[in-house]
Amino acid sequence: MTAFSPSSDQSPTDTLAPSLAQGAELLAHGAAEEGHPDHRMFGLATFLVADGMTFAGFFAAYLTFRAVNPLPAGAIYELELILPTINTVLLVVSSFTFHRAAKQLRQNQLGACRLWLLVTAGLGLAFLGGQMVEYFSLPFGLTDNLYASTFYALTGFHGLHVTLGALMILIVWWQARIPGKFTADHHFGVEAAELYWHFVDGIWLILYGILYLL
Repeated sequence: MTAFSPSSDQSPTDTLAPSLAQGAELLAHGAAEEGHPDHRMFGLATFLVADGMTFAGFFAAYLTFRAVNPLPAGAIYELELILPTINTVLLVVSSFTFHRAAKQLRQNQLGACRLWLLVTAGLGLAFLGGQMVEYFSLPFGLTDNLYASTFYALTGFHGLHVTLGALMILIVWWQARIPGKFTADHHFGVEAAELYWHFVDGIWLILYGILYLL
């Protein structure tokens, strides 16, 4: 047995103290996690419900305008369907690509996850490009009448959500390159971005039906 030298700079207490402190800190952190469940997804879901009510107000306003004072045939709400339909396909496909990215992450395939995230962001940006093309080709402007203002408000507000969603995806894609940032068991950032993106896609399907098909 090796005896402790009184002339040493450290005592056994000095050596053990940091280890004991670190262990106590880890135990306290674990107890805190058990005592305080993670409510971040619930918070995000609550925010999306509130955000959905804002869209519901826009939808109700547009439908009310049409019911109270409908425009004649060939008016502004009879829009071309080709470009909006292409945009719809882009967003629907992007939901599947995002789901694919999340699935790859749960299998610890980070490289494939990052690839699918990049594809999803690209589809979102393509949607925004298509929306810009549509804006420049419309025969009416923002201030032409009540219908025009509501149309631009609805599509512009949704376009803002798509922009924010694409930025979120790119941020998550960038973070996924950091080892250990996302794992099969810990990937809140990806889950949150996916939920938000599915919400944006669902809102667009309702918007597409109301603005372009009715």
